[in-house]
Amino acid sequence: MARFEYLEARTVRQAISLMSRHGQDARFVAGSTDFLIRWRQGIWQPKFVINLQHIPALSKIRFSRKNGLRLGAAETVQAIEENEYVRRNYPALATGATAFAGTQIRNLATIGGNICNASPAGDTLPALLALGAECRVTGPDGERVVPLDQMFIGPGQTCLEMGEILTEIRLPPPKANTGSIYIKHSPRGAMDIATVGVASLITLRNGGNFCDDVKISLGCVAPTPILAIKAEGMLKGKELTPGLIDEAARLAQESVTPIDDVRGSASYRKSIVGALTKRTLERAIEIAQGNHVPYRLQRNLAVQAEF
Repeated sequence: MARFEYLEARTVRQAISLMSRHGQDARFVAGSTDFLIRWRQGIWQPKFVINLQHIPALSKIRFSRKNGLRLGAAETVQAIEENEYVRRNYPALATGATAFAGTQIRNLATIGGNICNASPAGDTLPALLALGAECRVTGPDGERVVPLDQMFIGPGQTCLEMGEILTEIRLPPPKANTGSIYIKHSPRGAMDIATVGVASLITLRNGGNFCDDVKISLGCVAPTPILAIKAEGMLKGKELTPGLIDEAARLAQESVTPIDDVRGSASYRKSIVGALTKRTLERAIEIAQGNHVPYRLQRNLAVQAEF
């Protein structure tokens, strides 16, 4: 393994300056859970590693009813899972964080790293996509805000340009009568990469059974996390019935073209998409109607979906 020089930034501007100085020879890291694996495999061999984890501005969780949730990109997945504002107002993100590896990894891995790793199997990504996340990016030319669905350009690839840092993830204020949840299926539960992950969000009119808004986000079935647009259109503006939910699950299943790999065949993944879409929609409706799923049950749902 090639050696690298370790550099530690204390501000965002210092980190950008260091990257501008070293260019293609440098790489940003935070929790380093992905970096260390690829470095040991010889996939990533930078000469300089710039650690962002000690920049105070990148490790904050803020919430207000007016502005919604603000997550510093270097905040750990464990801190997000345990945050009471996240649990209460963004349960899909809480369950996505719960599904993320084991406790030791969650205490190191960062939300920004999970996004920038751009894996189709990232456990927080379907939840963030369903919740309408935006990314604040800072670089040599200033700041820009990128909707999460525009961040990913392929497996392991983002739209970030040289020297740019993902500094903050923004979620809109929670709407009344809204429920959301993420469920993944994997052979070994939380300690394994997802075979399929689905997050659903439902907003009900006056807490009844009429769908004002819906998002269904799918992971591990395309080069990037995607929204099931046709399935969402089937539900939005309609009275929710078991038959309609079944039809939406079918449309979600038909919309994906997954690949075969060691974690599952394409046909197996398609069948799981239908089952998890139905299950997440039903759970999201329960939460939106005020039947909040206890957090311990959320943990079980997020960790493993049995078939």
